[in-house]
Amino acid sequence: MLVLVLVVLIPVLVSSVGTGGMDDSTSHYEMLGTCRMVCDPFPSTGTAGPGVHTAIDTATTGLQVDNDLNDHSISPPLPTYSDNGSQGKPGRPGKPGPPGPPGEPGPPGPKGPPGDSVDIVRTGILGLGGKGAVSTTTYNTTPRVAFYAGLRNPQEGYDILRFDDVVTNIGGNYEGATGKFTCKIPGTYFFIYNVLMRGGDGTSMWADLIKNGLVRASAIAQDQDQSYDYASNSVILHLDAGDEVFIKLDGGKAHGGNSNKYSTFSGFILYAD
Repeated sequence: MLVLVLVVLIPVLVSSVGTGGMDDSTSHYEMLGTCRMVCDPFPSTGTAGPGVHTAIDTATTGLQVDNDLNDHSISPPLPTYSDNGSQGKPGRPGKPGPPGPPGEPGPPGPKGPPGDSVDIVRTGILGLGGKGAVSTTTYNTTPRVAFYAGLRNPQEGYDILRFDDVVTNIGGNYEGATGKFTCKIPGTYFFIYNVLMRGGDGTSMWADLIKNGLVRASAIAQDQDQSYDYASNSVILHLDAGDEVFIKLDGGKAHGGNSNKYSTFSGFILYAD
């Protein structure tokens, strides 16, 4: 505040001294900076008015104030700063960048342990004697189908041979009362039959293997010297679900055997579709 007052008063005092009759050649005042004043020396002779002494005293006081301001010993020095300040706080995390390209495929992993064996269920078609509605049945991928039956009672003419002495019937595909094998599982099957001819009258006997009404194998036995003879054959057939296979006489007489099984009919599945 004192500096501002001096800045305003010094020019006013200088102007008043100049108007008080003092010759311009005698003295000269120059303002330098804010508070500094350089004065030409007054002549040793001559007197000045009270205004001049006042101006000189005021200028001297201003110089003293300016020197006091320049003297930093009376106040603490201003703080200095180094080139690098202290480290600031970390900033906020930036947004995630775009995903990178996919990497190279890794090597194949080690071979795993073997799994438990599981039977997968498939669906087949079961025909009811070739007539009526058709239903479905289930079975495993490793089906077991096999049958074996013998002829108890003698038959003749053109009958379907009813091998009613059933010994084996895995899968339940064979029916002893009708003598027919009905396929439940599509696949390839093997069949074999042996029919003993009842001789003594000089006639012959024919036995055919029938699939769905069509002959797929035939066998003949002839009566010679009133003896017995066999008519035998075997086939490999592909069957669809509902197909029927049976043995039928085409003339002659078939000998039964009670439980001796002279005449037999058997078959089994080779592999499923």
